[in-house]
Amino acid sequence: MLWIKNGYVIDPRSGVEGKRDVLIEDGRIVKIAECTGVSGENGGNGMKTTAGNCSGKGACHDREAADAQVIDAEGLIVAPGLVDVHVHFREPGFTYKEDIQTGAKAAAKGGFTTVVMMANTKPANDNAETLAEVLEKGAQTGIRVLSCVNVTKGMKGQEIAPLEELSAAGAAGFTDDGVPILREDIVREAMERAAKLGKPVSFHEEDPKYIENNGINRGKASEFYGIGGSSRDAEITLSARDIEIAKETGADIDIQHISTKEAVELIRKARQAGYLNVHAEATPHHFTLTEEAAIKYGTNAKMNPPLREEADRLAIIKGLQDGTIEMIATDHAPHSAEEKARPITQAPSGIIGLETSLALGITELVDKGYLSMMELMERMSTGPARVYHLDAGYLAEGGPADLVLIDKDAEMIPGNYASKASNTPFTGWKLKGRVKATICDGRVVYQEI
Repeated sequence: MLWIKNGYVIDPRSGVEGKRDVLIEDGRIVKIAECTGVSGENGGNGMKTTAGNCSGKGACHDREAADAQVIDAEGLIVAPGLVDVHVHFREPGFTYKEDIQTGAKAAAKGGFTTVVMMANTKPANDNAETLAEVLEKGAQTGIRVLSCVNVTKGMKGQEIAPLEELSAAGAAGFTDDGVPILREDIVREAMERAAKLGKPVSFHEEDPKYIENNGINRGKASEFYGIGGSSRDAEITLSARDIEIAKETGADIDIQHISTKEAVELIRKARQAGYLNVHAEATPHHFTLTEEAAIKYGTNAKMNPPLREEADRLAIIKGLQDGTIEMIATDHAPHSAEEKARPITQAPSGIIGLETSLALGITELVDKGYLSMMELMERMSTGPARVYHLDAGYLAEGGPADLVLIDKDAEMIPGNYASKASNTPFTGWKLKGRVKATICDGRVVYQEI
């Protein structure tokens, strides 16, 4: 039994916000209530774990809790464990960059209790054997590691993978993330089949005919490097196509890592017209940085789609504010230092994000007045879980005991990563918001010393 006392509970699904105790047993939340009766050391804005004895009313009063492990969350926010529906753990095939164990450790340190891996592995995750392998390894990590599978066989965009078989085998959704699907007939058939299965299809919207050198915005950044770069039209055109097909098929779609103001507006208009099956995700780097960062940080700020202009960054924030963009997802993309040391046109795209995501959300969105803490938790937990139809992202009696304890005002300076990789422009930044503990299935999987 685990007792979290004196925390400030925030639950976006129910709207509950206030000081509560949470009692956990056998991986489920058994009680959420006001309580002042558990003894233990005063953690202040920190956290102390003690043995507890009930001496008052509230969560403990109706239960034998004398032997419960007690976490004093005084001064801390207690929220649903974060949910990231877009991570790359590189296994199988690229474990020198990351593996499922190290990726899960990075996730737990960042406050995430559920993650959904992408399927651009080697071999590609387009078959039941590979899916079973990664899910089995994920089950050994301490957090909930789920996986998408490929829309098309080998991510070649020509033949649809056995979606029905893979859905039955536990696939969380379908995506060829990393590669756009160019054939409209393939996209349409995939959506029709996914709609029947009740699983989302997530799209990497970058039409290569508008890209000369990927990862760098066509504009000031591409001019700085003397390259062609990636035009915003690459995202806009494919997003428009896939939104229209989603309207016709009714499939849940996720426009991944949205980067342009035009694509945000396409999502907004679709949802305003009642097409609530059209979803989008934003990354912390796209709501924090512009193409100026690609000039300053070089390959550590190279990603697909690229960082764009200030108007795009502000449009993404506006989309997060008004609910057009329902999800914040990291697109955690680890690479080796050797790979990122290559010239700008040869280095791979992507940055790590699991260990900085929450602090960037607090620093860039909450502290600057764009979102409330409740709204941030909705975009980082409840929203992603809803879109992917997961039993996660909420706190309720009888619900899963997946929680994160946050010191919202504590300084957080990224570095000393649990990930194998360190490819990010955010190392050394002074941010706010520290994860003090991550609890998954009723067990403490990360606790700050």
